[in-house]
Amino acid sequence: MTHFQIDTFSNFQIMKHIQSDSLKVKQILGLTSSLVGVKFIFSENEIPSGVEKLNGHRYCQALMKARHGSHVLLDSEGISCPAAAAAFGFKPLPEALKNGKGLVGFGIVNEETAGKAMFEGMTTLPQGKLKALYLFPLETATIEPDIVVVEDETEKLMWFALANLNIKGGHRVESSTAILQATCVDATTIPYLQQKFNMSMGCYGCRDATDICPNETVLGFPFKDF
Repeated sequence: MTHFQIDTFSNFQIMKHIQSDSLKVKQILGLTSSLVGVKFIFSENEIPSGVEKLNGHRYCQALMKARHGSHVLLDSEGISCPAAAAAFGFKPLPEALKNGKGLVGFGIVNEETAGKAMFEGMTTLPQGKLKALYLFPLETATIEPDIVVVEDETEKLMWFALANLNIKGGHRVESSTAILQATCVDATTIPYLQQKFNMSMGCYGCRDATDICPNETVLGFPFKDF
């Protein structure tokens, strides 16, 4: 057997383990949708072929499609949410959001200073570095993701938090959220950049634009902890 054949076989076995473990977790907890793997792509050469490229989608909507079975790609051209685009470094944050006026207009905050502070505290990737995000159900993974995102009922997500607490030696779980950008920042960029488990209560955006239910929320963690 050649080195290429050995590597191919080894990768096949790894993928089978990821897929089967994902299904096992889904079945044990009775999840209503799939765990989602998210791969950060920084080179054009890494962009997978044959994957649906989304246009006019928010990141939370891409996540919704992936947790219901689709393999999708989202880049700077296809992303429609300006706040998420800024979080991933696809585009600069528009001035109307940066100064807080936009959040006042949406009825999210009363004062522009509060909205401004919320965006100043946003965890972001450097501008122009990320080429695309590849999202897919973990149970049909063909590559290892960088992070895992899960949306479901709060009690079911509690068990992920407890599992994380166990692998971290019992240290209390500390999470960060602005009740804004729940999927793009709280469940994705924070777990990726800080390499930590992070929980969110959801946000106006994802609850308005996706099928996440009132009793459901979202969390994310580095794949190395899976």
